[in-house]
Amino acid sequence: MTAAQAAVKALYGQDVPEKMVQLQKTRSEFEGSLTLVVFPFVKMARKSPEQTGQELGDYLVAHCDAVSKYNVVKGFLNLSIADEAWLGLLADIDADAHYGEKVANEQSPLVMIEYSSPNTNKPLHLGHVRNNLLGWSLAQIMQANGNRVVKTNIVNDRGIHICKSMLAWQKWGNGETPESSGKKGDHLIGDYYVAFDKHYREEIKQLVAQGMDEEQAKQEAPLIKEAHEMLVKWEQGDPEVRALWEKMNSWVYAGFDETYQKMGVSFDKIYYESQTYLKGKAKVEEGLAKGLFERHEDGSVWADMTNEGLDQKLLLRSDGTSVYMTQDIGTAEMRFQDYPIDKMIYVVGNEQNYHFQVLSILLDRLGFKWGKELVHFSYGMVELPNGKMKSREGTVVDADDLMQLMVEDARRVSDEAGKNADMTEAEKQEIARIVGMGALKYFILKVDARKNMLFNPEESIDFNGNTGPFIQYTHARIRSILRKAGNIGSTSITSTSGLNAKEVELIQKMSEYGAAVEQAGKDYSPSGIANYCYELTKVFNQFYHDYSILNEEDEAKKQVRLVIARNVAKILKNGMALLGIEVPERM
Repeated sequence: MTAAQAAVKALYGQDVPEKMVQLQKTRSEFEGSLTLVVFPFVKMARKSPEQTGQELGDYLVAHCDAVSKYNVVKGFLNLSIADEAWLGLLADIDADAHYGEKVANEQSPLVMIEYSSPNTNKPLHLGHVRNNLLGWSLAQIMQANGNRVVKTNIVNDRGIHICKSMLAWQKWGNGETPESSGKKGDHLIGDYYVAFDKHYREEIKQLVAQGMDEEQAKQEAPLIKEAHEMLVKWEQGDPEVRALWEKMNSWVYAGFDETYQKMGVSFDKIYYESQTYLKGKAKVEEGLAKGLFERHEDGSVWADMTNEGLDQKLLLRSDGTSVYMTQDIGTAEMRFQDYPIDKMIYVVGNEQNYHFQVLSILLDRLGFKWGKELVHFSYGMVELPNGKMKSREGTVVDADDLMQLMVEDARRVSDEAGKNADMTEAEKQEIARIVGMGALKYFILKVDARKNMLFNPEESIDFNGNTGPFIQYTHARIRSILRKAGNIGSTSITSTSGLNAKEVELIQKMSEYGAAVEQAGKDYSPSGIANYCYELTKVFNQFYHDYSILNEEDEAKKQVRLVIARNVAKILKNGMALLGIEVPERM
């Protein structure tokens, strides 16, 4: 970049800003590695694009050791980079264990990322899988861009939905516990939520049969009335209801923890709605006193957002109870007290786009410095092919079932291929876990998060194509080559009898890792990292198909290829780690 700026200054006497120097990878049909776009300099050169390109090319060959030759195609200057420059770049990559990633310090921006947000009345499902994987990966990417990161979760642990499970357990549970039933706590509670729904529907049906209107029947059904009574008791702090609530929630949390551990995600801080909703009410009352909001005749509190092109937003109902928006304000207040947040990212599905548009305006009104800039990392729905993996409720896909299926599929594919014949049973299972979870994570994360997607378990486990196992297998293959090669020095990459085009392409591709990490951070895009890892894997496999590493007779060439292979493996391992994916040493 600076060499091109120096060339323009020397030839045309003008200082040009870095943004004017457009360097890009040379298209495959032309000779060269980097292409300089000449058009921005044509006016100052007062010559045709071709002549300007010739002059710049001559200057760079004469004054820049890295440029060995050039060719001009219209307004594009294609530069061939000298082998010594590529080898120097390879040495730089080799010397840095986390090449292309930045390290945070105490002055680095603090980014808080909220993801997961489960309800305590049912287990995590396929939608939560996408949410958790996106949230975790985004946290790793933001950290690799030199930010301090706090991973956080808000648990929806209060409300009528929780009371439904509690009431059903009281009525039909007979004291059943996770220990007595052998079920995970979240699955046990989910079963009672389904049981409530089943009995509730039956009551509605009976009332409708007796001549009641369906909407009225939904309000008058004895079960729903009991659930509302229980909610009121909870709000009033009834000791018996609170004790049951705490006991059943503790079962759910133990179940969630097990699922999170299998998924490979965790949190630095967990918030609970039961602790934040009252703070939200207080914050709204404070805003009301300052004239930021208005109270209607029925006692309800609203935010008038017509100046922002939106409508009015309810913040407190007429009976004083809070809505989700109020709870989010309360949670923001607690987080702001706990951490000096510079940026807040919410990982929440696209059905909540309007909610976060409103929340951003409200938080800004209430004085949160990051309110206006809050990021809603909005993602699309994820579905399975019809008829596959129906869960115990028959409607949603359970996260635990899905993860188990993926690991079982990975084991089956590995057994059938005979790839694991020389492994112990424990090794076979561990590889199956790594490959199965890698297949699941990669398949979900390689898709642009904003798009709806179809998750196909069979397609994801394929060892060829744009899949996690394809990249994992390439890493394992490289590690096998390196084990056979024994000790590889790093000094041997300073001299060679010439690099071939595939070796140059690999070094160039590896050098782009930092730019891929930076772009993924700017775009909040794990898919950018997934696609970079796939591209690097493809380039390596093409190289490996055309050239031998261990059987290369020229020792200098062999050493360069081993160092290239070692660093491809390193970057694949680091890149996949940003997606929360492990890469095995052997497969």
